[in-house]
Amino acid sequence: MLNSMTGFAEGVGRHAKLRWRWEAKSVNGRGLDFRLRVPSGFEGLEPGARTLAAERFKRGSLQAVLTVEAEEGARGFRVDPEALANAVKIAKQVAMDTGLPPARVDGLLALRGVVVQEEQMLGDEARLVRDAALLESLADVLDSLAHARRGEGAKLETTLRAQLDEIAKLTGEARKLAAGQPQALKERMLTQLAELLAPGKNLPEDRIAQEVALLAARADLREELDRLTAHCQEARALLAAKEAVGRKLDFLAQEFNREANTLCAKSSDIALTRIGLALKAVIDQFREQIQNVE
Repeated sequence: MLNSMTGFAEGVGRHAKLRWRWEAKSVNGRGLDFRLRVPSGFEGLEPGARTLAAERFKRGSLQAVLTVEAEEGARGFRVDPEALANAVKIAKQVAMDTGLPPARVDGLLALRGVVVQEEQMLGDEARLVRDAALLESLADVLDSLAHARRGEGAKLETTLRAQLDEIAKLTGEARKLAAGQPQALKERMLTQLAELLAPGKNLPEDRIAQEVALLAARADLREELDRLTAHCQEARALLAAKEAVGRKLDFLAQEFNREANTLCAKSSDIALTRIGLALKAVIDQFREQIQNVE
């Protein structure tokens, strides 16, 4: 199933006297970019969190945020005197320079690093158990995020298949119109040849041959139409693949656009040009949508 790169998930957990909440969200990204935000004292979770993300996702800009709360009566937090002193000093200086009211105690205590967890109160084994519980909770949240991305991917697939059907339909209409283009160009070629061969022109034979070859090349659109059909088939195969195909679809969209541009450039019929422009519009929509595909 096709996966989107956008999604959101959250979950809560509890261990000993600690409660926590995980939030995970992802948006489009060229590769896999994982960022972790945790309170002070929980930085050791990052290697395990990165492994969990890499096991589940191939592309996307992901962010996981952890908030923790100690239950009432729990110990393990203290004020860092040096950090608090520095904060007070800076607050007084800012108040003197700006005339603003001095900082309140609750504001100072909310600064990162002023209140810290007493890591020494947790032995190595207790910390490992706590971190394992946190990572297990994160794994569940990332699984939920993957499920959300699959749900978005299913909607994307429906849209992309409809756009491919429209591209195939327009290609078929262009093929019918293109069948009459050689005759129209033949008549134009004969008219231009008569002008080139008129008395007094004295054009070199190689110049005449070049003009004839150019008109003949413009008359044949089979190659471009065949490639558009082949690209539709390849895109449908990619949508059915059980892997991350966003990059491949993006490249294919560029190929679609190249053929549509050539079709418009070689068209000698207004109706055919309109179909070419309609193709370009659908292809642009297709390419916009696949930016969300993993």
